[in-house]
Amino acid sequence: MTPQEALDRGLAELALELPGGGRDKLLQYVALLEKWNRTFNLTAIREPREMVSHHLLDSLAVAPHLRLPAGARLADVGSGAGLPGIPLAIANPDWAVTLNDSNTKKTAFLRQAAIELRLGNVSVHEGRVQDWHPAERFAAVISRAFAELSEFIDACRHLIAPDGVLAAMKGRAPTAQANAQIIRLRVPLLEAERHLVLVRLGG
Repeated sequence: MTPQEALDRGLAELALELPGGGRDKLLQYVALLEKWNRTFNLTAIREPREMVSHHLLDSLAVAPHLRLPAGARLADVGSGAGLPGIPLAIANPDWAVTLNDSNTKKTAFLRQAAIELRLGNVSVHEGRVQDWHPAERFAAVISRAFAELSEFIDACRHLIAPDGVLAAMKGRAPTAQANAQIIRLRVPLLEAERHLVLVRLGG
């Protein structure tokens, strides 16, 4: 199965319709990731078809559960190679997505990817998330980089608007926590447990 075939099958299984040019941008992103990966080691996954399942579809599977309105601000903290932020930005061009990472090489890739993919709704913030104090807080903050849910909440709660949500992407379901909604995801072409944990802090 080619990367294109894998993406088409995955999008069909997710029942996800992309905006015009979205499919091509996702495939262009995979090609860009493969190219930069040879030098910068952005991801342990090297094979483009696996990048589609483990990165693109894994990221896009959370989109229906975020339920953000047009114009909403989303932050992807510890974005690394742009996951899940870049696929979500491609699928939702009416969201304003900020990619955050403290690694200079990774933010260089993120900036270049935003330029080459012509993602006008993407910006990049370099630095530790704990030291980041944006002028306007976010409707949602998402990450798949934090090991512990409690660590993610503590590090990012200051970034969230009063009615916003923290969204943690996980493999196995974490221990139940107050104010947390745990959603089991099914990612096409990926035989692994995936969960999304939504935490609303309020106030």
